[in-house]
Amino acid sequence: MDKQVFRTLIRKRFAVAIMLLAQLALIIFTLYSRSGASKLLSTALSLLSLAVCLYIIGKKEKGAFKLTWVFLILIFPIFGGLFYLMFRTQQPSKKIAAIYEERSRKVRDYMCLPQDSFELACNELPMHAPQIKYLQNYAGFPIFTATETEYLSPGELFFERLLEELKKAEKYIFLEFFIIQEGRMWDEILNVLREKADKGILVRVLYDDMGCFLKLPVKYEEKLKSYGIECIVFNPFRPVLSSIQNNRDHRKIAVIDGKVAFTGGVNLADEYINEVQKFGHWKDCAVMLRGKAAWSLTLAFLHMWGISANIDEDYSVFFPWYESACDTSDDGFVQPYADSPTDNDNVGEHVYLQMINRAEKYIYINTPYLIIDDSMVSALCLAAKSGIDVRIVTPHKWDKRLVHMTTRSYYRELINNGVKIYEYSKGFIHSKTFLCDDTTAVVGTTNLDFRSLYLHFECGVWMYNSKAVMQLKDDFMETLRSCQQITERDCHCNIFLRQFQEILRLFAPLM
Repeated sequence: MDKQVFRTLIRKRFAVAIMLLAQLALIIFTLYSRSGASKLLSTALSLLSLAVCLYIIGKKEKGAFKLTWVFLILIFPIFGGLFYLMFRTQQPSKKIAAIYEERSRKVRDYMCLPQDSFELACNELPMHAPQIKYLQNYAGFPIFTATETEYLSPGELFFERLLEELKKAEKYIFLEFFIIQEGRMWDEILNVLREKADKGILVRVLYDDMGCFLKLPVKYEEKLKSYGIECIVFNPFRPVLSSIQNNRDHRKIAVIDGKVAFTGGVNLADEYINEVQKFGHWKDCAVMLRGKAAWSLTLAFLHMWGISANIDEDYSVFFPWYESACDTSDDGFVQPYADSPTDNDNVGEHVYLQMINRAEKYIYINTPYLIIDDSMVSALCLAAKSGIDVRIVTPHKWDKRLVHMTTRSYYRELINNGVKIYEYSKGFIHSKTFLCDDTTAVVGTTNLDFRSLYLHFECGVWMYNSKAVMQLKDDFMETLRSCQQITERDCHCNIFLRQFQEILRLFAPLM
């Protein structure tokens, strides 16, 4: 990025920050001025805060969110309740939730265009039938055979495979990523996209505005459109105090012709392929699907594209197997899924919990952040106390110091209950994976933190006896060679740091 563009970018982002601070300052000045009207308003707002606390306590919501908001309101009794109403009652707005649900119903009609394997899977995998039934019958994501899988780690391998498949595109390319940043990785991908667009191939790019904040020039979408690439910025950041900005598109999806699809932790920026190293070696991963299951991620993209563009398309025109049947060989069972903050169902969390609860031998987890609620802590501890080998790998080098300190605050309780914690010594591990018993695995975008589990749009792929499952295990065991195991003694700290960690955990739902 040249200096002039960078200065313009910083100037505009700075203006946005000033506008937000001005709004906040105006609210505080109004409430704390000494006028009679201000005193009357303060009393009314204090009563409102009390009523809001009672409302929160009775609300059907995660206990950690309740505790955090009640605590904040008690600290700021005058405008705490008002802030809650401003942020939480519009998260998500009823209008957005209704649009998402309406389009979700339409997408479900197309999900099973390639014949699913529901009956076969339930009959052959009775132990995992509850997981399969939940994802297909309730969440709306079918399970497939006739899909080849490949686990890709580190990010350099993902980049290599992605470029190979992009160059083979014949009809369309869809990219949906949380972060895109100019550099070697994106520049090489963009060159392929431009070539394909010039040949008349449909190319669509969807990226999250907050994820690309300070990473892309202002109005970068216009530049892509000038190349013949369709582009939409998801949930554009606006200088208004609004909780809608919390609902980010954290997914990473690449689709080629509906026949090949990728997802995982890797964004399209140089740090993900270690072209630059900000936090030591960046360890990440993705999974490639070739065959029927790629259609699910194709529809996941089209669903989000339709909502963002406010268009209604005939999704069937993108179906790749009208002229010839899918001849991909079977590679176990594959069930891609997506998760949305606009409904009352935490799909990503439920997939993880069901895997933990059904494990018989071991559970191996990679996650960059470990900031979880009581139900996840209890499930992990119960599994360990029941003789399951539970191992969790987190980063040793942090990208966000307070978040990393909060992650470490969970170590003591987990270790004392038999969970083994490791930190990736070489740098930062960004992979989001679950692996159980040499049979089942998930590779996706969902971190073990409140933001990923409850506030973001996410996706993942559940697999049974697929090639990628054992590839993930081999990679996990190799990764442990570059990790240091954390002991209970390592968790000892002075009373001040321990109290600070407890405070951080209290505010974890807002991180």
